Amino acid sequence: MPVFSPFRGLRYHGLTDLTAVAAPPYDVIHGDEHDRLTGRDPRNSVRLILPVPSEHGDGYATAAALLAAWRADGTLTPDDRPGFYGYRMTFTDPSGRTRVTHGVIGALTLPEDGPGTGDVLPHERTIPKHRSDRLSLLTATRANLDPIWGLTPAPGFGRLAGEPGDDRQCATDDQGVLHEVWSITDPARVEAITAAVAAAPLVLADGHHRFETACAYRAAHPDAPGGGAIMTLVVELAEAELWVAPIHRLVRGVPDLRARLADAFTVEPVALTTPAGLDDLEARMEAADALGLIDREGVALLHGRPDVLAAALAVEPVEARTVDAAVFERVVLPRLGDATLEFRHDAAVLAQAVAQGDADAVVLLRPVRVEQIRAAAHAGVRMPQKTTFFAPKPRTGLVFRGLDD
Repeated sequence: MPVFSPFRGLRYHGLTDLTAVAAPPYDVIHGDEHDRLTGRDPRNSVRLILPVPSEHGDGYATAAALLAAWRADGTLTPDDRPGFYGYRMTFTDPSGRTRVTHGVIGALTLPEDGPGTGDVLPHERTIPKHRSDRLSLLTATRANLDPIWGLTPAPGFGRLAGEPGDDRQCATDDQGVLHEVWSITDPARVEAITAAVAAAPLVLADGHHRFETACAYRAAHPDAPGGGAIMTLVVELAEAELWVAPIHRLVRGVPDLRARLADAFTVEPVALTTPAGLDDLEARMEAADALGLIDREGVALLHGRPDVLAAALAVEPVEARTVDAAVFERVVLPRLGDATLEFRHDAAVLAQAVAQGDADAVVLLRPVRVEQIRAAAHAGVRMPQKTTFFAPKPRTGLVFRGLDD
């Protein structure tokens, strides 16, 4: 069963409010956000997860040098003893409800035979380029700079984190989400957390690329200290603890998208032009079992032709055929030719990109349900890349894990 262990966290020293030094995960940072984050504080963690070349060499060498410098000058210091780390995110969901995600950060032992084996269950396919980038960064820094995200069926798991202690640190992100972290060193609580995670297989929610990267690193460096585990946030696999947002597809290089999709979809124009209207569009997508489309002709629903969809999706496992990402990959994508794609979750921002001429179209997908993720993982099925977007995203910089600590 999964082995979940305490570790000596590497944390910003002398700071209670980490807002200025925290960053989003590397794969959701776009445009000028890197510069904006470093402008808040030169010690912002974005300089580690998305490093730029410097006098130290390429970006990876620069990240390693910067991490060493921050340790040397006391910006980052390791905790005195191993522990788990309670993690709490308090936010308002799209319906206006205040919600809380409770979790625990620890070191998850990697499966000996690599991804897809053992009791850590991936549910999504990955992109090779992203794996090679993260492997180079891990090799250079010998550190887990942000946690992957695992889901446990253990009932009430979040309660095991308890309440923050005197070492609580926090950050508020640009969406108003409050992130809190604190150490957990009480032996009885540590034992209870370890036992709860060990009781059942762990579903990998987010961080598939970093998980596979860590497995590749372990295979290449089997005797390296600390390389047999990866920093992981574990949350209960329950609707009350999770909000799964959709990941939409921004399309460039295809001005005639509707014509290309005509043999596979019927297009139903929808007269929606405001952000509130986009919320209505997503509701209509759910009711009609349809994809959404925003292009220079307007807004529409894409109703798949049953015979075309059935033939194209026959190659997918049964558990993956009902997710919109599979429809996009098997039916839409082959009709896009040399188009370039960008994966984003904010429909209003993407609609604005089309309106400003920065993109040709956006194909809107519906979010995956928790039960679909559970079914795919336990069946050993991997859904298409960029199927799930768990939100809010844990903030990078609240705790790091140095492999040599």
